[in-house]
Parts: sequence; structure tokens; C-alpha cells
Amino acid sequence: MAKLKGIIKLEGTLDNLTFYKAKEGYLVKTKGGVSKERIQNDPAFERTRENGSEFGSSASSGKLLRTSVRNLMIRAKDNRVSSRVTQKMTQIKNFDTTSVRGQRNVATGLATPEGKATLKGLDFNNRAILSAVLFAPFTVDGATGEITIPNLTPANDIAYPSGATHISLSSAFLKVDFDTTDNAIEYSPTVNIPIDSTSATQTLTPAGVPTGTGNDIFVLLVEFFQEINGVQYPLKNGAYNVLNIVEVA
Repeated sequence: MAKLKGIIKLEGTLDNLTFYKAKEGYLVKTKGGVSKERIQNDPAFERTRENGSEFGSSASSGKLLRTSVRNLMIRAKDNRVSSRVTQKMTQIKNFDTTSVRGQRNVATGLATPEGKATLKGLDFNNRAILSAVLFAPFTVDGATGEITIPNLTPANDIAYPSGATHISLSSAFLKVDFDTTDNAIEYSPTVNIPIDSTSATQTLTPAGVPTGTGNDIFVLLVEFFQEINGVQYPLKNGAYNVLNIVEVA
């Protein structure tokens, strides 16, 4: 590795040299590493091929989950949600103790109690964690997907950001088959309430039970709004919104 000096600052690859910017300044290094052809065929890289295959499968499972909840996730996500979900899927894949190395997968991992426990509690927006926002207990009906929050008092039970005047609560019941990639989802109506000291039980019931095979996944969405002249606006473009997997079966 060498440091680039001179007026012209380059970034990119030229012949066998790679120019790039680092905290030390503009640097240059020669291209190296093992060729793609060798990785694909050399027996010495069998473990590398197995790891690559499993990582690709986990990444695909993560994309399937994100696609399944896309209509909710666009309202509550951070800019690293893709990598975080893939990391979670990789952890779940490790609970597959029956497939041979290189073929371990998320579908088999989620058939275990440990796999389900790993997926449960996933927050799609790392800036807004459900456990740090909602302090009221709630229940999930695994047969209908209904989420019930008894005696919710928003001013006391919600850690709301400055400027928020209202919250919206909604839920969804997903059926995701990580083997076949089939998926279906049913949404609950949205409950919108002011952030005040009124206490009431809030019930979120999906329109139906999604069809298909695979895992049952239940998610809860909490959104914050600021009301101005009778119109509610998403607070900070949804930066404080929560989307959490509250149960997996």
C-alpha cells in the first residue's frame, strides 16, 4: 500500500492498481486475491463455497421477509435494515442441525424453538425499538393475529418523541414459507389516538388469516404524528416509527 501524492486525486481501478480514499488520505494498492475461477473449482476452497452458498440463501430469506412486510416497512425502517435482517437470518440458519454443510437454511432453522426466538423481537427501525417505546403489556392471539393492549394510556405508556401529538397503531398477520418463498399477509385497521391521559383498551384485528404454508409472523406498527391545524403529519418523516415482530410460530 502506498500513499498517493500530487494534485490529481484518483479513485477506482487502473490496470492492476486500485486507488481509493481512506482516513490517511488517497492510497493506492495492487490488485490481489484469489481468482473467481479458483474459488469455484479448487477443492481447497470447498468451505468458502459452502459458506457463500449459505450466506446467499440467508440473504434471499431476508429479502423475502422484507418484501412480505414492505407496505409497513416503508413507514418504519433504518438505512441498514437489509444487512441487519440478513444477519438475523444467518443466525437462524445456524439452528438447522439436519442439513449438510453448505445447505443449511432458514426454513429448517425456523422450525426450531431457538430459530423462532431469534426472529421474535426484530425491529425494522433500529432508531425506534419497541421495548423502549411501548411500556404497556399486550397479548397476541396466534389463531387470529389479534393484538390486544389493555388499558393503554398513551401519555404514560408510550415514550413519544417531542412534537408528537398522536399515535397510530396497526398490526399484520404474515404467513411466510422460507422454503417455497410463498407469502401472504393480512392487515388490521389502523387505530389513531391522541397522546393524552385517556385510558382505553386497544384491539388490532387483522382482516383475516393469511393462507398458505410456512411460519406465522405477527408484527406491530407504531407511528407518530404531529397535528397542525387539524391535519396530522408524520413526525420527522417516520424516523421515530416502530415496526416489530412481536411473535413467531
